Amino acid sequence: MSNVATSLAKFLIDLQRIDATDGPPAGLQSFYRGGTLVNYDTQLRRAFHILKDKIDIDVATKIWEEALVTSWQGLPVWVHGDVGPTNLLVHQKKLSAVIDFGQLAVGDPACDLTIAWTFFKGESREIFRSMFSFDTATWTRARAWTLWKFLIAAAGLTSWNAFGTARTWEIIEDVLADHQCKDGVVISIGKL
Repeated sequence: MSNVATSLAKFLIDLQRIDATDGPPAGLQSFYRGGTLVNYDTQLRRAFHILKDKIDIDVATKIWEEALVTSWQGLPVWVHGDVGPTNLLVHQKKLSAVIDFGQLAVGDPACDLTIAWTFFKGESREIFRSMFSFDTATWTRARAWTLWKFLIAAAGLTSWNAFGTARTWEIIEDVLADHQCKDGVVISIGKL
């Protein structure tokens, strides 16, 4: 999986280097991927209410609110908008292609980093993360993007649930646990 982590990181870095001057800004057409998380605040707060007895709401709220006060400080870059396991073609443990560019936009790359929690684990996650020179705030927003996506699935606020219930909860637990780590370096703390 480390080969895929390295290849995907290189792909995203190359995508972000393409001149984004005339690219479409994040908006409704990209489901706000590349934009601000504020667009999903009401929806996520509803998920918090629905799941209040199933997750650590204090940690989840802290993750979300820490992300909301940050923003991308660089120039807008190209974002795929839906970098997930179902949009990666892997053959013989190597990344062959990234597909489905329907949410392509320019903006904040944090939304494309959710793959760190949705596909990679352990060493491959750390390899993927180490390939980028993003600041802590970008990873904070990436963590919040992941939390939003999977909490709304767990709360039944979307029909999307490509990974099934068990995997959804595993990803949520990973995100909550990752928040407990210093500088995003994952420390094994067991199941929440």
